[in-house]
Amino acid sequence: MGWEIVIGLETHAQLSTRSKIFSGASTAFGAAPNSQACAVDLALPGVLPVLNEAAVVKAIRFGLAVGAKINRRSIFARKNYFYPDLPKGYQISQYEVPVVQGGGISIQIGEQAKTVRLTRAHLEEDAGKSLHEDFHGMSGIDLNRAGTPLLEIVSEPDMRSAAEAVAYAKALHGLVRWIDICDGNMQEGSFRCDANVSVRRPGDRLGTRCEIKNLNSFRFLERAIEYEVRRQVEILEDGGEIAQETRLYDPDRDETRSMRSKEDAQDYRYFPDPDLLPLQLSEAWIEEVGATLPELPQARRERYVSELGLSAYDAGVLTSSREISGYFEDLVRELPGQAKLCANWVMVELSGRLNREDRDIAQSPVPSRDLAGLLRRIADGTLSGKLAKDVFDAMWAGQGDADRIIAQRGLKQISDAGELEKLVDDVLAANPTQAAEYRAGKDKAFNFLVGQAMKASRGKANPAQVSQILSRKLSAQPGIG
Repeated sequence: MGWEIVIGLETHAQLSTRSKIFSGASTAFGAAPNSQACAVDLALPGVLPVLNEAAVVKAIRFGLAVGAKINRRSIFARKNYFYPDLPKGYQISQYEVPVVQGGGISIQIGEQAKTVRLTRAHLEEDAGKSLHEDFHGMSGIDLNRAGTPLLEIVSEPDMRSAAEAVAYAKALHGLVRWIDICDGNMQEGSFRCDANVSVRRPGDRLGTRCEIKNLNSFRFLERAIEYEVRRQVEILEDGGEIAQETRLYDPDRDETRSMRSKEDAQDYRYFPDPDLLPLQLSEAWIEEVGATLPELPQARRERYVSELGLSAYDAGVLTSSREISGYFEDLVRELPGQAKLCANWVMVELSGRLNREDRDIAQSPVPSRDLAGLLRRIADGTLSGKLAKDVFDAMWAGQGDADRIIAQRGLKQISDAGELEKLVDDVLAANPTQAAEYRAGKDKAFNFLVGQAMKASRGKANPAQVSQILSRKLSAQPGIG
């Protein structure tokens, strides 16, 4: 009997507010250490926290986007623990009554769809950061992050593989950026995941979990889970027991290592924060926030399938980010009835080039209006697929729009029937052996003859017309045109 993997993720999304959750200090990234930590962040005597309304709005947006319950009354609590980068000796968070409860995130693994349930999403403040480099054997503390607003999003243990966990993390990352509550910058720590991993025999109760902290890339998330699963399975198969603990992933060694024993909720001695009143949300305010939401990824995926005829996989790829979807929307607006052509070019040619050059779609040197011009020339028969790729390369290099490049290089596709008839006749005359082989039942000879026609035309011949004419002439008696 094999092992079943059980994974739940806790994700910290830094809310994209200008100031911190309980103070007016800036949240801008990259400032000099401790230059953005005010009296409230430092927990100086006599200061009081004041809740940032913008952070609450973003939490409501998320709850509505995932179909969760928005608690009309939620409570802030003190999570007590000691660590050098936590000035107050406690973190203001939410425990028993969070602002968001339930909901779900839809993921796509190939053509297989699945919904990962959410337990909760709660508002809290970030801690500072310990720095261990360049301090001559000592550590430094940067409190700029202290008080930065976070939305901690906790999933149910619904994922059964590292691939599912990555798909969930990517879908969640895309969503928080889509609804404009988090910039999703993983390098800056704006979006980071903790993975709770356990294994069990199918049908058994949940095994002992280990938490892998602060995974800030999808690749590290996948590798850390895969390593941790192998580690736990080896221990159990050798007759050992899994210790509940917090672990860190070392990407250089591609392994997880123990950090500390894992705390339970009672270890933090939660109690309501006496300095903060319960958060009260009115129906009118929630409705007002809901009215500002854009069309959500799930609704857009369903529309792409039902109205544009795309596959579920294609629709999922094209809604993986708001920027990619917006680019695709621009194309189909310019080219009605050509959704599949537009989808293929965005997913294959454009995305492939962006990935090779490590660029975001916003940095594409070919804007959507210019790519629409190129696709229009494919749709009207001016360009073959091969010539279109050559034109795309020139556009990427900044040599102008499609029509200008086509005119400069004389790349217009040959579609004149008379010209193509002569071209095919010349190919058949030059390759009598292959023509005879095709008539004798060797289908591969047909592809050779098409290739010769395309070569003779330097790729300009309309391949569909060439195939049609060639098929007609080969089906006739030898010597009869």
